Amino acid sequence: MAKTVRVTIFNQSYSLVAAEDAGELEALAHSVDELMTDIAQRAGNIDANRVAVLACLHLADRLHSIERQLAELQSRVDHKTRQFSVLLDKAIE
Repeated sequence: MAKTVRVTIFNQSYSLVAAEDAGELEALAHSVDELMTDIAQRAGNIDANRVAVLACLHLADRLHSIERQLAELQSRVDHKTRQFSVLLDKAIE
């Protein structure tokens, strides 16, 4: 059931529709707000658009890192699966 959620990100209010857990959407918005606030404090006097772009780059970097870790994990699982399959085939013979 969809629910409208009001969040504030970097001093701007947004009405969003949460398809599932409204609390999760609120937590995500809070994380983005904290990230943008931290970037603005570190960068000094830059406008909100630049802060948003830097936040997007930061999140894209995190996503890329997690995707790389996931691919490595999937590769290791595939390798172990093949090893177990060979061992199982030998045990059955």
